[in-house]
Amino acid sequence: MLLEYDFKKFNFRLLLYTVLLNMIGILVIRSATNQDMATVGKQAAGIVIGLALAAGLSLIPYQKIVGLSGTIYLFCAALLAAVLFVGVNVNGATRWIRLPVIGQIQPSEFAKIGLIIFGSWYLGKYAEQIDRVRTLILAAAFFGFPVLLILAEPNLSTSLVIIFTIICMIFIAGISFKWIGGALAVLIPCGVLFIYMLKQGMVPFLQDYQARRILAWVDRANYADANYQQDNSIMAIGSGLLNGKGLNNNTLASVKNGNFLSEEQTDFIFAVIGEELGFIGCVIVIALFAALVFECLWMAHQAKDMTGRLLCTGMAALLAFQTFSNIAVATGIFPNTGLPLPFISYGVSSLISMYIGIGIVLNVALQRKNKH
Repeated sequence: MLLEYDFKKFNFRLLLYTVLLNMIGILVIRSATNQDMATVGKQAAGIVIGLALAAGLSLIPYQKIVGLSGTIYLFCAALLAAVLFVGVNVNGATRWIRLPVIGQIQPSEFAKIGLIIFGSWYLGKYAEQIDRVRTLILAAAFFGFPVLLILAEPNLSTSLVIIFTIICMIFIAGISFKWIGGALAVLIPCGVLFIYMLKQGMVPFLQDYQARRILAWVDRANYADANYQQDNSIMAIGSGLLNGKGLNNNTLASVKNGNFLSEEQTDFIFAVIGEELGFIGCVIVIALFAALVFECLWMAHQAKDMTGRLLCTGMAALLAFQTFSNIAVATGIFPNTGLPLPFISYGVSSLISMYIGIGIVLNVALQRKNKH
């Protein structure tokens, strides 16, 4: 199979952007953790493993990987179910499990990629029947089950990322605008009703802290205390001005040293980027993510079949929405969600899962249509 590939089609730019983001991530994680080399070492090891997986997967025909979608789906569902029974609780959430030899992992991160693979198979197979009620009901059932397992952890933010990703894939599969218009006609009033019920404390599936975060977003005046971290994050980004204060600054006013934020190396790492690398650093990071998403979409455009197109679109949607969400939280546009910034935030599970997705996209690129 290797001899059949035209390696002139290998998208080295895709790997270059991820590696550049990783390099920025390592520098900022080192600073955010006050030069904790154990944490930096784990992240560096994750990068090496991720790159190796991406390189290996780029040489495996994506058709074979998608052919295992049923097994991948069941494996992801089993891991998510295991979290509810033998999961590790951290800060009130049970999202991790410990596996022999491998250690602690976060199954929901791998479920994102697993569901993109499964969705590519299902939506690719039934693309011509995508407007049928039966096809959409089955899709809702297949994707709804793991989403409910993730919600039970509780992990609302990851659930929303998966839902957004699948919706984008359904759109690319060719769903009718009648369905889209009908969905919007239902969702908009439901959203208004949801906010009203939330203010009345009538939404049972949300934890108290989740409800307060959303309420603080829609009613900042009455929930100012819930915006404490985001307000500090915005001040930190603004204090960086154009060039930033420099990496590893140890002033008491620093967002990482003044106990102004929790989890600076994960959820609020963009605040550290803004403070230490300034507006220029923020623009570079956003530009790299934009280039990465563009490459995934370009590969989707050049894919030789619907399955490849859906795989690339799914990764583009995942990267775009999760990146936007993390930055939007750090700048106060979104309520606090707890999503990592891909390839930059500390978290080996997130890092490796993203590289798995990149590896599959690289294989789609290797099999792209010839230029006319």
